[in-house]
This record gives sequence, C-alpha cells and structure tokens, in this order.
Amino acid sequence: MTYNKVEGIFGLPVLQDNIIWLWVERGSVVVIDPSISEPVINWIYSNGLQLDSILQTHHHIDHIGGTKEILKEWPKTKVIASAKEKHRIPFQNISVKDKDTLNILGKRFLIIELIGHTKSHISFYSEDFINPILFVGDTLFSGGCGRIFEGTYEQMFNSLKRISLLPKETIIYCAHEYTKSNLLWALDIY
Repeated sequence: MTYNKVEGIFGLPVLQDNIIWLWVERGSVVVIDPSISEPVINWIYSNGLQLDSILQTHHHIDHIGGTKEILKEWPKTKVIASAKEKHRIPFQNISVKDKDTLNILGKRFLIIELIGHTKSHISFYSEDFINPILFVGDTLFSGGCGRIFEGTYEQMFNSLKRISLLPKETIIYCAHEYTKSNLLWALDIY
C-alpha cells in the first residue's frame, strides 16, 4: 500500500461523543484511546500508514475497547499505559509512571499522572511540536473536567493545577466532545 503523505494530528469521532486521536508522522501512526477498532483500522489502511503505538490514558472501555482487535491486525504494536493499570489494561507492553519520558516517533513525551477521573489516569505531553501538545484523556474538556469515578475532588483539582502549569500555548487533545453540553450546563447553573 502507498503512503498518502498525510501528516499531523487527526480526530476520529466515534460512538456518541468519543474522539480517537491519530498522530501521523513519516508514514507511521500513533493511536490514542481507541474505543472501537473498525474505523481506526480502516483509516490507517485507507491512508497507507503503519501503526507504531497505541497510547492508553486509562482503563475505561470507551478508551481501550478497540485495542484488542487493532492488535490482531498489528500484533507488534507498542501499547503504552500506566504501570498501575496492568491488571485493567493487560495488553500493555510498555508500562509507564508519572514523570517517565519516552521517545515516540522521534519525539520526546513526558508522562503526567492526572488522578481524579480514575486512580491511575495518565496523559502524554510533548514540547517537540510547533506548539506543545497534551493528550489528556478524560481529565479536561472544553468547558469542564472529567467525572470523578475513582479519585477524589481534591485529586482532580490538583491534576487540573498540573495542567495549568504547562505553557499557555499547549494544545490539549480531549478524548470526548462535550463543549456544547458543558456550556449549556454552565449557563443553566449561572
């Protein structure tokens, strides 16, 4: 298959409001939080790309649900997830923790643990793009933050403070599109 020279970060809307992020660099793709497999597999093949890695921010099924099937297509794919999630993301083959750094497609990423939504939620931060980027999973959204399922409100607040310390030009890639509902909720309580 021929590589179509697609480059950049692309959002693939799936399910009701999930966004699977696909970062393409020199013919390789990194998939972030694949909730389902078929649209990801089709997108990769239709663009003539090779899957390099899957980044998992946390264990919820709408973030890992497609990983197993994707691995059937590309069994040697790196699956990067929190070491604390080994029992809930058993197919991970690279386990990371807060403040670890790793090289993905020639770019340096810092792991930032953002507890609150879950007890072991991580994000992937890099300054090796035109603007710094953060794949933030379910910690932060336009107009709101993630629900507290396993963590505490204090932990979520501290996680949001960590994000606020990043450079202001950081582009944040959220895993859901909640902007309209979050802003309607804010107007309702105002």
